[in-house]
Amino acid sequence: MSAVTATISEDKMGTARARPAMRDEGARLGFRLTLPAQLLVLFISAFPLLMQLYISVTDWSPLSGVGWWSAWEMWNSFANYTDLAADTRFWSALQRTAVVMLVCVPAEFLLGLALATLFADDFPGKRIFYSILLMPMMVVPAVAGYMFFMLFQSGGPVNDILSTITGTRVTIAWLSDPTLALIAVMVADIWQWTPLMFLILLAGLVGVPEDQIKAATLLGANPWQRFVTIVLPKMKTIIIIALAIRVIENFKIFDTLYIMTGGGPGVATETISVYIYKVTTQDLIWGYVAAIALAILIVLSIVAVYAMKRMAKTREMPA
Repeated sequence: MSAVTATISEDKMGTARARPAMRDEGARLGFRLTLPAQLLVLFISAFPLLMQLYISVTDWSPLSGVGWWSAWEMWNSFANYTDLAADTRFWSALQRTAVVMLVCVPAEFLLGLALATLFADDFPGKRIFYSILLMPMMVVPAVAGYMFFMLFQSGGPVNDILSTITGTRVTIAWLSDPTLALIAVMVADIWQWTPLMFLILLAGLVGVPEDQIKAATLLGANPWQRFVTIVLPKMKTIIIIALAIRVIENFKIFDTLYIMTGGGPGVATETISVYIYKVTTQDLIWGYVAAIALAILIVLSIVAVYAMKRMAKTREMPA
């Protein structure tokens, strides 16, 4: 009997030793099979970045008469970066981008959260209103820009509505005034992208455990207390994701703004994306443009890393 037991024990030990070897072999096989795809992804992501870094330290442009592979002949060290630090137009564009971000992102978040809270409960016609609410997000940004370009004309619907409310003829030149033009752009951005914020926040809201809400209700918590102490803490990760997405996307605002104002009047609504576009297509200073784009990439990367760290801390916190 002991011999049989010993044999069984040896078989189990042999099987236990074989399992790690099988896992290692499976991991090696998986790595070999996915290696071509990994190399392709690495090339797609790394090559443009390296090209951008390479061009950013030269004076190369399409009009220089040489190919990009010979851009090293126009090496200027880090002159593009020193020019960038002294470029007042760049800093002004960056400042306007920050203003748009600081106004639009909180407005979209608050409106999206309010709508998500409303749509978390059932009510008659919910599906119809839900579809209508998501429509702005489905509109092509260039089309949205043309829509708001027409709405904010001197003889457009916005002035007509204000004329009806005030009882006097209103002919505000929204898109010709430096301050009002930026406000009109921000209204267009809020209209189009609040549905995206609403959709993300609604997904987080419906994932909040109902048993905790019911328990808090039984303990006498009112709706506001339940929302602050249970709902918002459970939605921290979703909120960080939603805010990070909109902050990054606001740096890339272009289509709607360019159709509405073209960055004008003058440079009053020229955000960083519009500025890069103008320098690229009008001035053709591609080395300088590469330096600008690389600087913006670093800023957005810092935002993304910060958001991921915040999400990691949120997950580690006790529920």
